[in-house]
Amino acid sequence: GIQPMMAAATPRTLIQKVARIGMGVSGTLIVIAAIYWIGVGTQRLFPQQAFGILVTLLALLYVGLVWMASRHPDLPDTVSVTDPVRPDVWPTVRTGLFFLIPIGILVWSLTIERLSPGLSAFWAVVAMLVLMVTRRPLQAFFRQQQISAAFVQGLRDAIDGLQAGARNMIGIALACGTAGLIVGAITLTGLGLRMTAFVELVSMGNVLLMLGFTALVCLILGLGMPTTANYILMATLMAPVVVELGAQNGLIIPLIAVHMFVFYYGLMADITPPVGLATFAAAAIAGEDPLRIGIQGVKYAMRTAVLPFMFIFNPLLLLIGIDSWYELVFVVVGSIIGSLAFAAATMGWMRVKSKPIEIILCLVATFMLFRPDWFMDYYQPKYLSVAPSQIYEVAADLAPGKRFVVEIEGMNLEGDELRKTVGTVLPPLPEGATDLDTQAAGRKRLADAGIGLMAFGDMVQISNISFGSQARRAGWEQGWDVVAVKQLNPQRPSEYLVYIPALLILWLIWWRQGARLRTEPQPVLQAGQSI
Repeated sequence: GIQPMMAAATPRTLIQKVARIGMGVSGTLIVIAAIYWIGVGTQRLFPQQAFGILVTLLALLYVGLVWMASRHPDLPDTVSVTDPVRPDVWPTVRTGLFFLIPIGILVWSLTIERLSPGLSAFWAVVAMLVLMVTRRPLQAFFRQQQISAAFVQGLRDAIDGLQAGARNMIGIALACGTAGLIVGAITLTGLGLRMTAFVELVSMGNVLLMLGFTALVCLILGLGMPTTANYILMATLMAPVVVELGAQNGLIIPLIAVHMFVFYYGLMADITPPVGLATFAAAAIAGEDPLRIGIQGVKYAMRTAVLPFMFIFNPLLLLIGIDSWYELVFVVVGSIIGSLAFAAATMGWMRVKSKPIEIILCLVATFMLFRPDWFMDYYQPKYLSVAPSQIYEVAADLAPGKRFVVEIEGMNLEGDELRKTVGTVLPPLPEGATDLDTQAAGRKRLADAGIGLMAFGDMVQISNISFGSQARRAGWEQGWDVVAVKQLNPQRPSEYLVYIPALLILWLIWWRQGARLRTEPQPVLQAGQSI
């Protein structure tokens, strides 16, 4: 049978493995933090010269990494099939650390500079082309080899990369073009305007049924469409619908959460029989029936199918709205334990075969770990409603990074009176505007977010929403009335307190199954059998 690749280095002890992992993780975090603070600090201290300084520092970093890699031999281009050897981690990583620079530029442009995805990808591709052209000449210079031949080879690598990228983009371009035709036809014929009413009619206004309907449509479209085209089509048609209907039900759904939801089920379509493309590839490798492999794959995938729904109802799982490092730890640890508990419940097995009551308790603990806010809402609501006349005071006192939430009411294009809950993150006040009074500070923060208001005594109306602003994408409507302003409830305890009973439930199940494991004989599975 297939044998694992043997490590080239001598086996390490458990303490050595833990120490190496800890040093690697901590070193990576320190480097990322240093890059962030150097970049942000340079922009704050030298705003006019920041671009030149950062490009110079990036060039020096690139040259230094190439110099470090040139001191060691290159990795082999191929791996021996008859006698494979697993290379050591650090010698492998240090020979290509500079290839992380384009990825860092892409992430920096998207998250820090807030550039568009297309422009961010453009700068990342430019950086990658510079690396491909200059890497070999720099290594030849440091190794005292011939530079001209290395430069010619670098140019060939860049040209080959552009050609390969163009060939790989043909399928994606065709998929995007086809999806664009469908989206354009739906938009021009007015069918897109009826999509919200259709989904609302089918789901009867229930957000959970609406999400189930969306997931089903993703799976059906994925039977005959590539994943990219499926995602583009569903994200274009259904993402605004989900956000809009969620707002009408008092639920603020971040747009990125809907995109992740659609993308997840678009990927699941690749393993859904009878047309799952990934199952045919797996069947060719395993030499088994594609339909049986698809059914088994769906069984495995359904154990994680609940996660996209949790993205919608608890955006903290997508690291949205996290304010501190310990909150990040709570969310990550709770998500991991919740996923393990859900897997144990769906498999019916933790340490031994679970009893029905243990499966139910595992599902309850899973829900408590994924949705602690649902339980805390019954004790203390997250938001308190205040009068619309206090909208500027609430906006001025809102902490940076927190979502400003209001309830608005108005008439849509079809003449129906609707009420929905919308929210957006307000930018902090500029450095020179900290001496403003409460009214002016709130008005300034709202204006910087693209929101204009008109106040008439106790009535507040949205006068304008800037085109392309976060508020526009979040569903704020021009001409609608603000009927309530949502203020964070200071009396609400931390929702992570719900983790305590959830962990106690799981510990009780673990303890009971441990007692059965020691006292009851356990079945011995033969090859090919399953639980």
